[in-house]
Amino acid sequence: MKRAVVTGASSGIGAATVRLLREHGWNVVGVARRADRLEQLAAETGAEVFVADLTKQADVDALRDHLAATGGVSTLVNNAGGAMGLDSVEAADPADWQGMFDVNVLAVQRVTAALLPLLRASVEPGGSADIMTVSSIAGHIAYEGGGGYNAAKFAVHAMLEVLRLELSGEPIRVLEIAPGMVKTEEFSLNRFKGDQARADKVYDNVPDPLSAEDVARTIVATLELPPHVSLDLVVIKPVAQSAAYKVARGPLRVKRADGVSA
Repeated sequence: MKRAVVTGASSGIGAATVRLLREHGWNVVGVARRADRLEQLAAETGAEVFVADLTKQADVDALRDHLAATGGVSTLVNNAGGAMGLDSVEAADPADWQGMFDVNVLAVQRVTAALLPLLRASVEPGGSADIMTVSSIAGHIAYEGGGGYNAAKFAVHAMLEVLRLELSGEPIRVLEIAPGMVKTEEFSLNRFKGDQARADKVYDNVPDPLSAEDVARTIVATLELPPHVSLDLVVIKPVAQSAAYKVARGPLRVKRADGVSA
């Protein structure tokens, strides 16, 4: 059985992952808060959908019960998350930090804990179940203005490392995809609370930032490796991005031996 649950499925990486998994023949349940977006995705792809706010335990429990009653689940893609603000630690709004921890850390813990019994039950001889989490390069490299988002993504990375140790000896892969700069319709817009001009500036003159589809291809390729192969951590960035805090703007050019661009 290949039945995947994808959280944050209403847009961006989540929606792209649902589409590609469906193209590859998977049964998919897309989960998000926005029913209208999910309905559109279901009509487009044939995926099942489930409306839930994963920061609420009652919604997570309802998701678990629905999955148990409709065939179980073999793969969990924890994709829901997001950033709020780019303020210094000194100037940050604690409410933004709370929101980031709720969705990036606690929701991942809630969903993972709730679905683990179903994931275990799905494993057939010679196979595996999968817990795939979309984290961020921000969970591995700190940068100015990253304060709360860095803290949340470092936390989820640590949680996954602990989970991998806790599940040692079980046929369950704990996988992490850590994207760098991905240009989607909502990530930076949400980060800057609807300021479209500020959101657009993030990607201004950056040659070929990643797309949601680029990350989805990486997720699906990782999941479809033989069950004994575990890509514990995959960092994916556009070539123009050397680190979380260093991005080339303008055309990429080969340098001559003296270091000057040709």
